Order: sequence, then C-alpha cells, then structure tokens
Amino acid sequence: MALASPADVKFEIGHVLFIDIVGYSKLLINEQSEQMQKLREIVRGTEQFRLAEAEGKLLRLPTGDGGALVFRTSPEAPVLCALEISKELKKHPELRVRMGIHSGPVNEITDLNEQANVAGAGINVAQRVMNCGDAGHILLSKHVAEDLEQYRQWQPHLHDLGECEVKHGVQMSAINFYTDEMGNPEVPEKFKAARAAAAKAPPKSAIPKWAAILIVIAIAIGSFLFWQRSKTSATTSAIPDKSIAVLPFENLSEEKSNAFFADGVQDEILTDLSKIADLKVISRTSVMQYKTGAPRNLREIGQQLGVAHVIEGSVQRAANKIRVNAQLIDARNDAHLWAQTYDRDLADVFAIQSEIAKAIADQLQAKLSPNEKKAIEQPPTTDLAAFDLYSRAKSLLLTAGFSATSGPDVRKAIELLDEAVKRDPSFFDAYCQLASALTQFACSNLSEKFSRIFAKAISTLV
Repeated sequence: MALASPADVKFEIGHVLFIDIVGYSKLLINEQSEQMQKLREIVRGTEQFRLAEAEGKLLRLPTGDGGALVFRTSPEAPVLCALEISKELKKHPELRVRMGIHSGPVNEITDLNEQANVAGAGINVAQRVMNCGDAGHILLSKHVAEDLEQYRQWQPHLHDLGECEVKHGVQMSAINFYTDEMGNPEVPEKFKAARAAAAKAPPKSAIPKWAAILIVIAIAIGSFLFWQRSKTSATTSAIPDKSIAVLPFENLSEEKSNAFFADGVQDEILTDLSKIADLKVISRTSVMQYKTGAPRNLREIGQQLGVAHVIEGSVQRAANKIRVNAQLIDARNDAHLWAQTYDRDLADVFAIQSEIAKAIADQLQAKLSPNEKKAIEQPPTTDLAAFDLYSRAKSLLLTAGFSATSGPDVRKAIELLDEAVKRDPSFFDAYCQLASALTQFACSNLSEKFSRIFAKAISTLV
C-alpha cells in the first residue's frame, strides 16, 4: 500500500474527547468486557454523541481501554458530552473513568488493517491531557480552556492545575473542569507530585527560561512553515461553501480619525460570525491587508483567502448617529447576495453588528444554535466610550510589531485599554486585549543580547 505524501494529508480541526477506564489492565477478562460494554452504552446514549453522529460530524477512534470521540461541530461539544458521561457514571461506581479534551488538527487515515482511523496532534494531545488525570477527572488542554473562558457559563468551572510531566519528558499544562455535581475537584496525583518536586527544587536561573522560550518560538515558526506548505497544497481543493471573509470597512465619516471605529465595527461582525461553528471565518489579521484605498478584485481575494464569500461595508459616524452599510458577495462569481443599510442612533451600533451577523448566517444557511444566537446578541460592552477606547487600542496593536520601535504604540494601547476597563469593569474583551498588550510590551523590550540570540535561531531554522 503506497504511503500518502504530505500534500495528500488533509488536516482539519477536531474537538477531541479521549476516554479511558482507570485500572483496566488489572481487571479480569469478564470484568473488562462488562465495563467496556457499559461505557459504550453510556457514551452512545449521550445527546452530544447522537446529534454529532446524525449530522455526520463525529469520528470514533477505539482504544484498548477506552476510545476517542472527534467532534467536528464546536469546542463545547466534547465538554458537554463529558458532563453527560460524568453524570451517568455516578450510577456505576464500579466504572472508574477519566477524560481529556483538546482541540487540534486531525486527519482520517487508513491503518495497517485497511480500516478507517484517525490520527494527528489533536488526538495525541487529548490523550496526554487525559493521562494527567485520575478517576473522575475531566481535564482540558490550555487551548480549549482559553476558548471556553470567553463564555460566562464556563468560567467558574475552569481550574488551572499548572504543569506536569507526561510521556517523553514533555511538560503538559492542564485545566481541571468540574461542577458541584460532575467531575473530580481533587488535584490529580501527577500534579501533586509535580508541585512537591517544584517546592524542593532550587530556584532556576534565567538562562534555561530564555532557552525554553526560544524552543517554543522555534516550534511556532516550524508549525507556521508547515501551515504555509499545507495552505499551498490545499489551494486546488474545493473551497467550503460556508466560508467567509469580513473585509475592512470603509470609513465615510468626515473625521478621518474615526477610521478606528469602522475597524471596530468590522471586527465585532467578524467576531460574531466566528461564534457560529457552521461557518469558516477568516481572521482579522489575514483580511487587514485588504484595507480600502485601492480597487479590490474580490475573486482574487476569495482565492487567496480560500473563501466562497466576502463581506464589504462602510461606516459613517456623525454626532450621535451612525450609518452602516454591508453587502454579502459570492467571491466565485461576483454576485451580490444581500445588502442592507442601517441608519440608527450611535447607541444601537452593537445591535446593528448582531443583526448583520445573523443576516449573513441566514443567507449562507448556517445552522445557528440557541447558545450561538445568545452569544451573538450579547454586546461586548454597554459603554460606547469604552468601546471607542478599546477599538483605538486594537488598531494600534494590530499595526505594532514586536520590535523596539513599536513601544510607544503598545504603551498607548495599554493606557487606552486600562481606561476602557475602568469605565466598564465587565468588559471582558478589553481585559483580554490588555493582557495581550502587556505581553507584547514585555516582548518588545527584550535585551539586545537576547535579540541577537533570537535572530541567530531564526536564521538557522529558516
């Protein structure tokens, strides 16, 4: 059987739930069979399993003492499934099960037995996360936790455990997910041992810390280069029909300084659409290269970004009034599918953004769950002045790099975000941007010596 070349491997993001029976190998053969059968019944009986399977968005990977479920719906699906399983397991105390969750690249393969199978980093990381836990634990990777903490209903149930060592000496971060009724609130034994060892170990010098940062950066760059190659090989594949890019909106306000506000409106529409699992939405960083000022060739933009549709628009702000124009275009044939102009009070800007996102989803026939609809309708803040400060800061951060010359812009962004969260202490997105800005400021002020080491590492890698 011929091996697949790297260009033939098609990765997608899978939301993985890895499940394992603790102490399985110590059970009698009859007990193993009975417990595995009961676990299968519990898993297959969950609502999330049934819904994903009915939609054809579930992959299953059996293992000797458990299995993995790969959901192709939303990051919440494996968490909701784990909660259903945990609730049912309370009726079966003889079943000692642990679970791990991660979102990452997966691909369908054919194994040596000519059977359909699943592989990829998403599966491997989910298993490693699970291996850090004990019976009853639902552990999440840091990546999944960062996705969930954007939603108020999940935040109280996320408990950072720090790091522990897994296979091949790799350090793995994990978050313990539990509620009053489900999950296991106890710290896993591996993390207890890691904390005890850290307490006894002498303080580490700064040099290993910088070395670790270099390794992380090198891995990130290697992943980026691999992604670039994968992107090139994928250009000939079919573009998903429910894919979209929200291009920068044109500022039609008399005050050209209001360009940041137009960017803010565009960004919020993009963010709302990104909350819909049924849509593929291109990031803001990728679309900002198409800022207005020069004629746009939408067919070329669609091909470059790998999307079937684009949104163009404009924003005009005057006193306490705002006009937002938006239009949806099929980038494959330049056909206008939908257009709307909104003339409202400035205070209605968040409602406009939500209406546009829902209208686009309706035009593309994207499935919108009740939770997604609620998330889209939830404004980022109720304070327009705080939103202005936040939008100005994001524009500064987007153009600022990690070089020393970006310091003034980053410092200004930090001041704006600090003022925004003071005006609205519940402005969660502003807090996230403030944390990012502080990190960016720290990186831009690295020592000259470290900069030389970093430059040498990059040139060696490339």
